[in-house]
Amino acid sequence: MERPQVNLNTLELKDAGETDPVELVTKSLSEFQTAFDARLKDIETKTANDNKLADRLDKIEAKMNRPGVGLKGDNDNDAKLETKALAAYLRHGDRTDPLELKTLTVSGDTQGGYLAPAEFSTEFIRDLVQFSPIRALAIVRDTLAPSVSYPRRTGITNAKWKGETQSQEGSEPAFGQTEITVREVNTYVDISNQLLADSAGSAQAEVQLALSEDFGAKEGLAFVSGVGPLAPEGIMSNADVAATTTGNAATLGTNPADLLIDHMYSLPAAYRGRGTWLMNARTLAAIRKLKDGTTGVYLWQPSYVSGQPETILGRPVIEIPDMADIGAGAEPILFGDIATAFRIVDRLALSLLVNPYIRATDGMTRIHATRRTGSAVVQPAAIKKIRCAV
Repeated sequence: MERPQVNLNTLELKDAGETDPVELVTKSLSEFQTAFDARLKDIETKTANDNKLADRLDKIEAKMNRPGVGLKGDNDNDAKLETKALAAYLRHGDRTDPLELKTLTVSGDTQGGYLAPAEFSTEFIRDLVQFSPIRALAIVRDTLAPSVSYPRRTGITNAKWKGETQSQEGSEPAFGQTEITVREVNTYVDISNQLLADSAGSAQAEVQLALSEDFGAKEGLAFVSGVGPLAPEGIMSNADVAATTTGNAATLGTNPADLLIDHMYSLPAAYRGRGTWLMNARTLAAIRKLKDGTTGVYLWQPSYVSGQPETILGRPVIEIPDMADIGAGAEPILFGDIATAFRIVDRLALSLLVNPYIRATDGMTRIHATRRTGSAVVQPAAIKKIRCAV
């Protein structure tokens, strides 16, 4: 604030007989007070104007933050009408003023549909897909070739006991070869371009997840029971795998506990010590009810260590959803050293090719999915299955 100027010349002393100095000082002080009051009033007026400007800015900011107000501000009449009508409908329902209600009417809906912001849930409901854990039990390797050959020895030498002067006889081991051919599973999915754009990538991600689950389920089924020239060979499909027959078509025999014990010990000790039981849930439920005839102890035992499987006769049991049920001619149970007996070779992981051109005129994008893998039993003697009678 500027200090009011006082004319000091009027304070100079004059000759006797002139104006009294006291009067001069009083007059000067009065002029100073008048100038000070005028300056103070100017400052108060300016401050009041600044407060009005701040109030106007606050009102503009509050108005811009209202729903439906965009870059056009107060000139966006359509947004204002729809926002106002929606708010009125939410408060009053069907009693809304018809003049406001008409902004919410969908064309062709004679009853008057009401537009409201739609919510798209991030939770996606999916059916359960069960996968076979055969891959986790077998030995898996990658390859860049269309097939993999495993040389194998099919026989040993033929040494004989001889006397001191008897001549030795020659012999040689026999060899063979097991070839695993890589097979291919594939499909494609067509997706609307509008769906791809409107879903912000979630539709394509969901399709990719569906493809992964489908290929995983198909692969697991092939590893168990795959046959034919197009599918990989399943562990239950090899004709050289030996079997124990139950003697009963509907059950595991008259004494299933003894059957399991005999079956387990029919394998060589080297394979038996690394053996695993494979069966589906329904067969496992039947096995869990079996008891030792002498002690009354269940053959099935729960796992008492986190991460360790349940056991039957001291060996782990793995639930395989693709194994057959107990029934006439079925093979519901397998036991043995899976890692030694079964091989899986992967040529190509799940490959996805997005083709936006082949159906571009239809507004569609095509996603091609391909998986190349193969499997086969390379050591049939390491496993053995149980077969129900016909």
